[in-house]
Amino acid sequence: MVDSITVRKGIIKFEDGQLFDEEDQIVTEFPLTIVLNQQEFATMVCTPSELDELVIGFLASEGVIRFRDEIKSLHIDEGQGYAYVDTMTEVTTSQEYYSKRFIGSCCGKGRQFYFVNDSKTAKTSTSTITLTPEECIALMNEMQQKSIVFKDTGGVHNAALCTPNDMIINRTDIGRHNALDKIYGYCLNHKIPVRDKVIVFSGRISSEVLLKAAKIGVGIVLSKSAPTDLAIKMAEELNITAVGFIRGGKLNVYSHPERIVQESFEATR
Repeated sequence: MVDSITVRKGIIKFEDGQLFDEEDQIVTEFPLTIVLNQQEFATMVCTPSELDELVIGFLASEGVIRFRDEIKSLHIDEGQGYAYVDTMTEVTTSQEYYSKRFIGSCCGKGRQFYFVNDSKTAKTSTSTITLTPEECIALMNEMQQKSIVFKDTGGVHNAALCTPNDMIINRTDIGRHNALDKIYGYCLNHKIPVRDKVIVFSGRISSEVLLKAAKIGVGIVLSKSAPTDLAIKMAEELNITAVGFIRGGKLNVYSHPERIVQESFEATR
Protein backbone atom coordinates (compact mmCIF):
# COMPACT_ATOMS: atom_id res chain seq x y z
CA MET A 1 0.00 0.00 0.00
CA VAL A 2 1.07 3.57 -0.62
CA ASP A 3 1.45 5.20 2.78
CA SER A 4 0.95 8.81 1.82
CA ILE A 5 0.67 11.24 -1.06
CA THR A 6 3.54 13.22 0.49
CA VAL A 7 6.80 12.33 2.29
CA ARG A 8 9.16 14.27 4.55
CA LYS A 9 12.78 14.67 3.43
CA GLY A 10 15.78 16.47 4.86
CA ILE A 11 17.13 19.19 2.56
CA ILE A 12 19.66 22.02 2.54
CA LYS A 13 17.94 25.40 2.22
CA PHE A 14 19.43 28.79 1.34
CA GLU A 15 17.62 31.83 2.70
CA ASP A 16 18.67 35.28 3.91
CA GLY A 17 22.24 34.61 2.85
CA GLN A 18 22.59 31.41 4.88
CA LEU A 19 22.64 27.66 4.19
CA PHE A 20 20.91 25.48 6.78
CA ASP A 21 19.29 22.08 7.30
CA GLU A 22 15.52 21.81 7.02
CA GLU A 23 12.86 19.17 6.53
CA ASP A 24 10.64 19.60 3.46
CA GLN A 25 7.42 17.94 2.37
CA ILE A 26 7.70 16.24 -1.04
CA VAL A 27 4.84 14.97 -3.19
CA THR A 28 4.77 11.22 -3.94
CA GLU A 29 5.16 10.03 -7.55
CA PHE A 30 3.43 6.71 -8.22
CA PRO A 31 3.34 4.59 -11.42
CA LEU A 32 -0.01 2.90 -12.11
CA THR A 33 -0.42 0.42 -14.95
CA ILE A 34 -3.92 -0.28 -16.28
CA VAL A 35 -4.54 -3.86 -17.37
CA LEU A 36 -7.69 -3.80 -19.50
CA ASN A 37 -9.41 -7.13 -20.18
CA GLN A 38 -6.18 -9.00 -19.37
CA GLN A 39 -4.06 -6.80 -21.66
CA GLU A 40 -1.68 -4.05 -20.55
CA PHE A 41 -3.22 -0.82 -21.78
CA ALA A 42 -1.39 2.20 -20.34
CA THR A 43 0.90 3.30 -17.52
CA MET A 44 0.34 6.63 -15.78
CA VAL A 45 2.60 8.40 -13.32
CA CYS A 46 0.30 9.97 -10.77
CA THR A 47 -0.42 11.02 -7.22
CA PRO A 48 -1.75 7.94 -5.37
CA SER A 49 -5.16 9.29 -4.38
CA GLU A 50 -8.63 8.67 -5.84
CA LEU A 51 -7.11 6.01 -8.10
CA ASP A 52 -10.48 4.49 -8.99
CA GLU A 53 -11.66 7.89 -10.26
CA LEU A 54 -8.42 8.32 -12.18
CA VAL A 55 -8.79 4.98 -13.95
CA ILE A 56 -12.48 5.46 -14.77
CA GLY A 57 -11.96 9.02 -15.99
CA PHE A 58 -8.94 8.04 -18.08
CA LEU A 59 -10.78 5.17 -19.76
CA ALA A 60 -13.74 7.45 -20.50
CA SER A 61 -11.52 10.19 -21.92
CA GLU A 62 -9.82 7.59 -24.12
CA GLY A 63 -13.20 6.46 -25.45
CA VAL A 64 -12.94 2.96 -23.95
CA ILE A 65 -16.13 3.49 -21.91
CA ARG A 66 -18.91 6.07 -21.81
CA PHE A 67 -20.62 5.16 -18.53
CA ARG A 68 -19.53 3.65 -15.22
CA ASP A 69 -21.78 0.62 -15.61
CA GLU A 70 -19.80 -0.48 -18.68
CA ILE A 71 -17.11 -1.64 -16.23
CA LYS A 72 -17.71 -5.18 -14.97
CA SER A 73 -14.94 -5.08 -12.37
CA LEU A 74 -12.20 -2.74 -11.18
CA HIS A 75 -9.49 -3.80 -8.76
CA ILE A 76 -6.52 -1.63 -7.80
CA ASP A 77 -3.41 -3.32 -6.40
CA GLU A 78 -1.55 -0.37 -4.90
CA GLY A 79 1.24 -2.61 -3.63
CA GLN A 80 2.20 -3.68 -7.16
CA GLY A 81 0.98 -0.55 -8.96
CA TYR A 82 -1.67 -2.18 -11.14
CA ALA A 83 -5.31 -1.45 -11.91
CA TYR A 84 -7.19 -4.44 -13.30
CA VAL A 85 -10.27 -3.54 -15.32
CA ASP A 86 -12.74 -5.80 -17.09
CA THR A 87 -15.48 -4.27 -19.23
CA MET A 88 -18.94 -5.63 -19.94
CA THR A 89 -18.18 -5.91 -23.66
CA GLU A 90 -15.00 -6.35 -25.65
CA VAL A 91 -13.27 -3.09 -26.52
CA THR A 92 -10.70 -2.19 -29.14
CA THR A 93 -7.29 -1.54 -27.62
CA SER A 94 -5.37 -1.19 -30.87
CA GLN A 95 -2.59 1.38 -30.66
CA GLU A 96 -3.83 2.65 -34.02
CA TYR A 97 -6.54 4.48 -32.08
CA TYR A 98 -4.47 5.64 -29.13
CA SER A 99 -1.16 6.76 -30.62
CA LYS A 100 -1.73 7.86 -34.20
CA ARG A 101 -1.96 11.54 -35.14
CA PHE A 102 -5.21 12.41 -36.87
CA ILE A 103 -6.78 15.34 -38.69
CA GLY A 104 -10.57 15.50 -38.80
CA SER A 105 -13.16 18.03 -39.80
CA CYS A 106 -16.36 19.30 -38.28
CA CYS A 107 -18.96 21.68 -39.70
CA GLY A 108 -16.67 22.51 -42.57
CA LYS A 109 -13.82 23.57 -40.29
CA GLY A 110 -10.49 21.77 -40.10
CA ARG A 111 -9.77 20.54 -36.58
CA GLN A 112 -6.54 18.82 -35.65
CA PHE A 113 -6.60 16.18 -32.95
CA TYR A 114 -3.65 14.46 -31.36
CA PHE A 115 -5.21 11.00 -31.50
CA VAL A 116 -7.97 9.28 -33.43
CA ASN A 117 -10.06 8.69 -30.30
CA ASP A 118 -10.06 12.44 -29.55
CA SER A 119 -12.15 13.03 -32.65
CA LYS A 120 -14.71 10.55 -31.31
CA THR A 121 -14.89 11.63 -27.66
CA ALA A 122 -14.51 15.45 -27.64
CA LYS A 123 -17.98 16.96 -27.25
CA THR A 124 -19.19 20.30 -28.60
CA SER A 125 -20.65 22.04 -25.56
CA THR A 126 -24.35 22.89 -25.43
CA SER A 127 -24.03 24.65 -22.07
CA THR A 128 -26.04 27.83 -21.48
CA ILE A 129 -24.44 28.58 -18.10
CA THR A 130 -23.14 32.09 -17.44
CA LEU A 131 -20.76 33.51 -14.83
CA THR A 132 -19.93 36.99 -13.72
CA PRO A 133 -16.24 37.96 -13.53
CA GLU A 134 -16.63 38.13 -9.76
CA GLU A 135 -17.89 34.53 -9.67
CA CYS A 136 -14.91 33.40 -11.78
CA ILE A 137 -12.50 35.04 -9.36
CA ALA A 138 -14.32 33.67 -6.30
CA LEU A 139 -14.21 30.09 -7.64
CA MET A 140 -10.50 30.35 -8.40
CA ASN A 141 -9.82 31.71 -4.91
CA GLU A 142 -11.84 28.89 -3.32
CA MET A 143 -9.95 26.22 -5.24
CA GLN A 144 -6.58 27.69 -4.29
CA GLN A 145 -7.55 28.04 -0.63
CA LYS A 146 -8.51 24.34 -0.50
CA SER A 147 -5.42 23.12 -2.40
CA ILE A 148 -3.65 21.89 0.74
CA VAL A 149 -1.15 19.57 -0.97
CA PHE A 150 -0.01 22.36 -3.27
CA LYS A 151 0.49 24.66 -0.29
CA ASP A 152 2.58 21.96 1.42
CA THR A 153 4.66 20.87 -1.59
CA GLY A 154 4.24 23.23 -4.55
CA GLY A 155 4.46 20.10 -6.72
CA VAL A 156 0.93 19.34 -7.91
CA HIS A 157 -1.84 20.56 -10.19
CA ASN A 158 -5.37 21.14 -8.98
CA ALA A 159 -8.71 20.89 -10.74
CA ALA A 160 -12.16 21.54 -9.32
CA LEU A 161 -15.71 20.88 -10.50
CA CYS A 162 -17.94 23.79 -9.60
CA THR A 163 -21.36 25.35 -9.92
CA PRO A 164 -21.41 29.13 -10.42
CA ASN A 165 -21.61 29.57 -6.65
CA ASP A 166 -19.72 26.69 -5.07
CA MET A 167 -17.06 24.03 -5.46
CA ILE A 168 -18.36 20.45 -5.64
CA ILE A 169 -15.02 18.60 -5.53
CA ASN A 170 -11.32 19.42 -5.73
CA ARG A 171 -8.77 16.95 -7.08
CA THR A 172 -4.97 17.00 -6.91
CA ASP A 173 -2.30 15.24 -8.95
CA ILE A 174 1.27 15.67 -10.16
CA GLY A 175 -0.15 15.33 -13.69
CA ARG A 176 -2.47 18.05 -14.95
CA HIS A 177 -4.32 15.53 -17.13
CA ASN A 178 -4.68 13.14 -14.19
CA ALA A 179 -6.37 15.80 -12.07
CA LEU A 180 -8.97 16.28 -14.81
CA ASP A 181 -9.43 12.52 -15.24
CA LYS A 182 -10.18 12.27 -11.52
CA ILE A 183 -12.87 14.90 -11.96
CA TYR A 184 -14.31 12.93 -14.89
CA GLY A 185 -14.23 9.68 -12.94
CA TYR A 186 -16.02 11.29 -10.01
CA CYS A 187 -18.77 12.56 -12.31
CA LEU A 188 -19.25 9.11 -13.83
CA ASN A 189 -19.20 7.38 -10.44
CA HIS A 190 -21.89 9.69 -9.08
CA LYS A 191 -23.81 10.28 -12.32
CA ILE A 192 -23.37 14.03 -12.04
CA PRO A 193 -24.70 16.07 -14.98
CA VAL A 194 -21.92 18.38 -16.17
CA ARG A 195 -23.59 20.60 -18.76
CA ASP A 196 -24.23 23.27 -16.11
CA LYS A 197 -20.86 22.86 -14.35
CA VAL A 198 -17.51 24.66 -14.55
CA ILE A 199 -13.93 23.34 -14.49
CA VAL A 200 -11.48 25.43 -12.46
CA PHE A 201 -7.86 24.59 -13.18
CA SER A 202 -4.48 25.57 -11.77
CA GLY A 203 -2.33 25.07 -14.87
CA ARG A 204 -2.22 26.56 -18.33
CA ILE A 205 -4.97 25.65 -20.80
CA SER A 206 -3.15 23.59 -23.41
CA SER A 207 -4.97 21.92 -26.30
CA GLU A 208 -4.82 18.63 -24.39
CA VAL A 209 -6.37 20.19 -21.29
CA LEU A 210 -9.07 21.82 -23.42
CA LEU A 211 -9.86 18.46 -25.00
CA LYS A 212 -10.12 16.85 -21.55
CA ALA A 213 -12.67 19.49 -20.55
CA ALA A 214 -14.58 18.90 -23.79
CA LYS A 215 -14.68 15.17 -23.11
CA ILE A 216 -16.02 15.77 -19.61
CA GLY A 217 -18.70 17.97 -21.17
CA VAL A 218 -18.41 21.35 -19.44
CA GLY A 219 -18.88 24.69 -21.21
CA ILE A 220 -16.51 26.89 -19.17
CA VAL A 221 -12.86 26.36 -18.18
CA LEU A 222 -11.28 28.77 -15.70
CA SER A 223 -7.50 28.91 -15.25
CA LYS A 224 -5.06 31.02 -13.29
CA SER A 225 -2.60 30.64 -16.17
CA ALA A 226 -2.49 31.17 -19.94
CA PRO A 227 -4.04 29.26 -22.86
CA THR A 228 -2.22 28.22 -26.01
CA ASP A 229 -3.30 29.34 -29.47
CA LEU A 230 -4.40 25.82 -30.44
CA ALA A 231 -6.43 25.53 -27.24
CA ILE A 232 -8.23 28.76 -28.11
CA LYS A 233 -8.97 27.52 -31.64
CA MET A 234 -10.37 24.27 -30.25
CA ALA A 235 -12.39 26.14 -27.63
CA GLU A 236 -13.97 28.28 -30.36
CA GLU A 237 -14.92 25.20 -32.39
CA LEU A 238 -16.11 23.15 -29.41
CA ASN A 239 -18.20 26.05 -28.03
CA ILE A 240 -16.21 26.26 -24.79
CA THR A 241 -15.49 29.48 -22.91
CA ALA A 242 -11.80 29.62 -21.94
CA VAL A 243 -10.89 32.13 -19.23
CA GLY A 244 -7.27 32.60 -18.16
CA PHE A 245 -4.98 34.66 -15.95
CA ILE A 246 -7.51 34.74 -13.10
CA ARG A 247 -5.39 36.43 -10.48
CA GLY A 248 -5.22 39.71 -8.64
CA GLY A 249 -8.87 40.50 -9.31
CA LYS A 250 -8.34 40.30 -13.10
CA LEU A 251 -9.05 37.79 -15.87
CA ASN A 252 -8.93 37.37 -19.65
CA VAL A 253 -11.71 35.77 -21.73
CA TYR A 254 -10.32 34.04 -24.82
CA SER A 255 -13.31 32.32 -26.42
CA HIS A 256 -17.12 32.47 -26.36
CA PRO A 257 -17.29 35.57 -24.12
CA GLU A 258 -21.10 35.46 -24.13
CA ARG A 259 -20.94 33.22 -21.04
CA ILE A 260 -19.05 35.80 -18.98
CA VAL A 261 -21.50 38.59 -18.13
CA GLN A 262 -21.65 41.65 -15.93
CA GLU A 263 -24.07 41.24 -13.04
CA SER A 264 -26.23 44.09 -14.32
CA PHE A 265 -26.61 42.28 -17.65
CA GLU A 266 -27.41 39.01 -15.86
CA ALA A 267 -30.20 40.69 -13.90
CA THR A 268 -31.97 41.76 -17.09
CA ARG A 269 -31.98 38.30 -18.64
